[in-house]
Amino acid sequence: MVNLDQAYAACQRLVASHYENFPVASHVLPRRMRPHIAAIYAFARTADDFADEGDVPPHQRLSRLDDWLLRLRACLAPGQLAAASDDDAVFLALSNTIRECALPVGLFEDLLSAFRQDVTTNRYESWPDLLDYCRRSANPVGRLVLRVAGHRSDALDAASDAVCTALQLTNFLQDLERDWQKGRLYLPASDLRACGAQIDALDGGRLTSQWRDALLLMAGRTRILFDQGRPVCDGVAGRLRFELRVTWLGGRRILDALERDGFDVFARRPALGVGDIPALLRDALRWRAPDAVD
Repeated sequence: MVNLDQAYAACQRLVASHYENFPVASHVLPRRMRPHIAAIYAFARTADDFADEGDVPPHQRLSRLDDWLLRLRACLAPGQLAAASDDDAVFLALSNTIRECALPVGLFEDLLSAFRQDVTTNRYESWPDLLDYCRRSANPVGRLVLRVAGHRSDALDAASDAVCTALQLTNFLQDLERDWQKGRLYLPASDLRACGAQIDALDGGRLTSQWRDALLLMAGRTRILFDQGRPVCDGVAGRLRFELRVTWLGGRRILDALERDGFDVFARRPALGVGDIPALLRDALRWRAPDAVD
């Protein structure tokens, strides 16, 4: 059996073992927040991995996600939760985090509903359909971070939602080839038709001018969301403010790189690396906040 400190340590090890474009439970965050963010990430990362196990039949992946939901609800029931495995450790830490930070369980349920959708849905007809997916797959994370930091504000939530959706959309553009290999396409079919982009063109690993038009349209919408979400980076204080600014700047940096490359991720997939850190830190320190929200 493991105690609570060991459970949080197990969550942190899971964080350290996964590459992410953007910082997760980094040392920039206030120390008191890091274990809670690690527990949230461990819960979500494991569930996302269930949905992405392409060699496992869909019904088994859905069953694993259903079990994850049942364990989420069970971990909040009265009584002591014992942890004998890494999965148990995740829920031991998470149950403590949910109680200490008064986190809405519905946000975790939204995440799981999006992961289930990844198993059952591989095409999106319209922009609102894609935004609804982002509302459940990305936005809960931002709201949970705000709650852990002690913020409960409709204005901050709305700005956070915009940034999280923008980051998710940027990741869709960045992972177009990887998602296509899994049979998934996170671009609205209505946009593809409007631009005359043929889906089967992706099979040849090339982007036609019509595809570039469709991707540019999505990138433009993504930039608008980044701009709408920028106030959340100014509406919080201290180290979290710096973390959010670096995250916002990192997302925009990848979007800029995608546009410069003509969105051709078949030739090169842009990603943040060590070489980007000086510029991100410099721009975060030079940040000017036009409008803050609270």
